[in-house]
Amino acid sequence: MVIFIFQGIWLFIDDLAGKGLGMVIIGKFIFYFIPTLVDKVLPLTVLLSSILTFGTFAENYEFAAMKASGISLQRGMRSLIIFVLFLGVVTFFFANNIIPKSEQKIFNLRRNIAKVKPAAAITEGVFSDFEGTGEGMNIKVERKYGEQDRFLDNVVIHKKTNQNVNNTVIKAKGGELISSEDSDIIQLVLKDGNYYEELVPKDSKEKRKQPFAKAHFETYTINIDISELNNQDLEEDGNITTDKMKNVGRLIKDIDSLGTNNLEKVEAFSKNIVNRMGAFPPKSTVGDTIQAATQIPVTKISKDSLNSVDELLASLQDWQQLQVVNNAKNSVSSVLTTVVSKKEELQQRFKFYNSHILSLHKKFALAFSCIILFFVGAPLGAIIRKGGLGLPMVIAIVLFLTYYFIGVFAGNYAKEGNIHPAIGAWLSTLIMLPLGVSLTKRATADRGLFGFGHIIDRIRSIFKRKRKDSEE
Repeated sequence: MVIFIFQGIWLFIDDLAGKGLGMVIIGKFIFYFIPTLVDKVLPLTVLLSSILTFGTFAENYEFAAMKASGISLQRGMRSLIIFVLFLGVVTFFFANNIIPKSEQKIFNLRRNIAKVKPAAAITEGVFSDFEGTGEGMNIKVERKYGEQDRFLDNVVIHKKTNQNVNNTVIKAKGGELISSEDSDIIQLVLKDGNYYEELVPKDSKEKRKQPFAKAHFETYTINIDISELNNQDLEEDGNITTDKMKNVGRLIKDIDSLGTNNLEKVEAFSKNIVNRMGAFPPKSTVGDTIQAATQIPVTKISKDSLNSVDELLASLQDWQQLQVVNNAKNSVSSVLTTVVSKKEELQQRFKFYNSHILSLHKKFALAFSCIILFFVGAPLGAIIRKGGLGLPMVIAIVLFLTYYFIGVFAGNYAKEGNIHPAIGAWLSTLIMLPLGVSLTKRATADRGLFGFGHIIDRIRSIFKRKRKDSEE
């Protein structure tokens, strides 16, 4: 746990170091962060402890004494199996109740730090990134001072457009940060400065002139939305913003509603595209047919003699052909532009939906992983017959890294929709399952880790048969 805590501190060092935060706040952050590491720490702990324990037993000939007394390996593992099963139940309870609360506490703590001490998000002498906010800007100050570092000297701000282009620069001699615990908005009040903006005209001739706007101000107020500083999801629902903050009941409910919502979005978009293309005209109702029959005289419709688009264009004049082709091209381009722009939105929606399914199955997979990794580590320790922190530690880390990286890659593939989220959550555990079964069988039969004797014996028997056949 200590190792993973230090690794987590390195991840959040930019949020904590040099911000003027007290030890109590940093201690709270670490305390809330610890439960989120259980899904990584607990499987490794079970694997390593089982290898160390049974490796020490085998190294000290405890298993030999047990077998001489008529106690099999399964009987010796019986009490630990019951304990590991109990541990799996406790792990599921922890993953379902404690970890979501911990994730929510971390989110609220980081948000409150930015509210109560907004200057903590700004570092002196360097550009602080605020691209996570609705503004999309970088801020640099020369000095912070006053109560909670709310007053700023020599402020430089680079604002960005939606295309991530910096065409606005604001410079001010001083500034003040004003915030409230009840609001997600920080007011940055700039004093005695200048505003520069590069204009982007549509006319190419005007672009060559490189026009810009400049203004001087005595006071200029910028509202910064800090609600997105924590990378929260756009599908916010109250104080629970991501799938990691939800328990099983909430996940099942949201999965159902998100799936229905996504299907409605896709169906509505599909109908819109079909109507714009005009390829499939809407079906008329019986009432419309009767009304049309009573108002319009019946005329005999001749059979269409055109069989292809080329014949249709050949029947038109040149200017008509050009007009038809241009209209078709513009229609197709418009439809393609709409599809491409909508594609990203739908991908994000389904990625959010897949992440919920993945989180739901991960809660169950975490509990089963502790049980399965015990059946990997215990027989493996009995086979290698080594205790201590040498070879067992190396083997445990290699097996855990294999388990962990398979889970990470499978989870990423599941979020993108390349594989089913349930497979992404269970894949690493299912891969370890046959390994645990095989190691348990080998340890019970007193075989080594790699047994090639039966293969060699089988090859020898084949050659002996061939010799006998040739002699006969």
